[in-house]
Amino acid sequence: MRVETYVRAAVAGILAVAAGVAVGELVAVLVSPFASPYQAVAAFLVDHAPAFAREWAIDTFGTADKPALMVGVGAALLALAVVAGIIQVRKPPWGIAVVVAFAAFGVVATTTRPTSDPSFVLPPLAAGIVAAGVLVLLCAGSRIRTAEAGWNRRQFLTAAVLIGAASGASALVARQLSRAGDVLAERRRVRLPVPASAAEPIPDGAQLQIEGATPFVTDNAEFYRIDTALQVPRLSTQDWRLRVHGMVDDELTLDWDDLLAMSMSERVITLSCVSNEVGGDLAGNARWLGVPMRDILDRVGVRGDADMLLSTSVDGWTSGTPLEAVTDGRDALLAIGMNGEPLPLEHGYPVRQVIPGLYGFVSACKWVTDWEITRFDRAEAYWTERGWGVRAPIKTASRIDRPAPLSTQPAGRVVVAGTAWAQHRGISAVEVRVDDGPWQRAELAEQYSIDAWRQWTFAWDAVPGQHTIYCRATDGAGRVQPEQRVAPIPDGATGWHSRVIRVADAQSQ
Repeated sequence: MRVETYVRAAVAGILAVAAGVAVGELVAVLVSPFASPYQAVAAFLVDHAPAFAREWAIDTFGTADKPALMVGVGAALLALAVVAGIIQVRKPPWGIAVVVAFAAFGVVATTTRPTSDPSFVLPPLAAGIVAAGVLVLLCAGSRIRTAEAGWNRRQFLTAAVLIGAASGASALVARQLSRAGDVLAERRRVRLPVPASAAEPIPDGAQLQIEGATPFVTDNAEFYRIDTALQVPRLSTQDWRLRVHGMVDDELTLDWDDLLAMSMSERVITLSCVSNEVGGDLAGNARWLGVPMRDILDRVGVRGDADMLLSTSVDGWTSGTPLEAVTDGRDALLAIGMNGEPLPLEHGYPVRQVIPGLYGFVSACKWVTDWEITRFDRAEAYWTERGWGVRAPIKTASRIDRPAPLSTQPAGRVVVAGTAWAQHRGISAVEVRVDDGPWQRAELAEQYSIDAWRQWTFAWDAVPGQHTIYCRATDGAGRVQPEQRVAPIPDGATGWHSRVIRVADAQSQ
């Protein structure tokens, strides 16, 4: 085969797969927001990847893990398309077999999603049929084997441009249709109710006014996002329902209006992710508005031997929360507001859970639509099925926010500042150590509540040279943050955070 023929074959494969993907996405818009074959394949890979691969992705890409996965799936599709085109030219119809096999994988991925129904088979089937048809058309059977016997360059280019344009148009139409009735417009119209129990004002003494310090309240746009949703659910208030069932006296289904009719509370609560490394930024503090979760449980009557709340998101993800964390008096909220606004879509609009003192994977279910009252010996949630912790109380953490790592500071007074948290226990002390020197008490900002993080500062008389600064916190129960480094998975990281900086001598200043 000539080089030109290989090039044509590769282009044929790429255009065939692109056409299939575009049509599959277009059909998915008509079936369900969760029926996208592309998204389903990516989600299938996440669900069935070994634990070390998921942990590596989070450690490596952090909050960019989802875009990285989508790019990876796209690259794999591109390689598959090239292979399918070349095989189809050399040994037809085996190129079609490659495309059909991948379409079959799409069928498995879409129909095994937690939210799937029989109609989910349609998008990947349509994608496979279109991809196979385009591959046959462009490869034209055996005629493309030689330039003399096949289409001339102009014919092939014309066909390729037309198919590429049609695929692009289909993808654009699918994108626009998926935005029809977009909940973003609805969210802008939502007016949050006035809470019956408002949050205490944040005193000036709780907020450090120091350059480089972390703001006490995290802006919505800056709040970390870690979840398994490759496609942010777009659930409207009109469609939202919460079914409460299981080990209860009376089952209950709430809609949006029912929720708004209930008494609301507003609280400032820090959330943190179990994937947060020592010194990491997967933690945030916000003002949440919602219904106390225990009020809903009181209405249904929880049976005495139940010990678990299994919460399910609209996309099928589950979390398992100890019932005692909802009923022991802490401010566990079924939240609808965040920092004075309706929840952002990526943070659970229209309704999510906020439970202080527990890592998010066992408590902070976003886009929540189902509560099953059950027992830990009868049910497992998404991440516990994969070997993560079961009850996952948050461990005491502290970090240095300034000075910046590997920065150069002038000799003399250097202000070290940071943040510490131990939700639902509070922070009673933070200590700082420089190199192998003694631990010294940092100055704590005013404690807002035991459920919110606490800021701290330390004035250091810096001398020239390279130095390592360490910090450790003591929680409200008097337990000191341990030195031993433990990885985040399965139930949270431990260890002292440190930063290396250089202090310049007088001459270099």
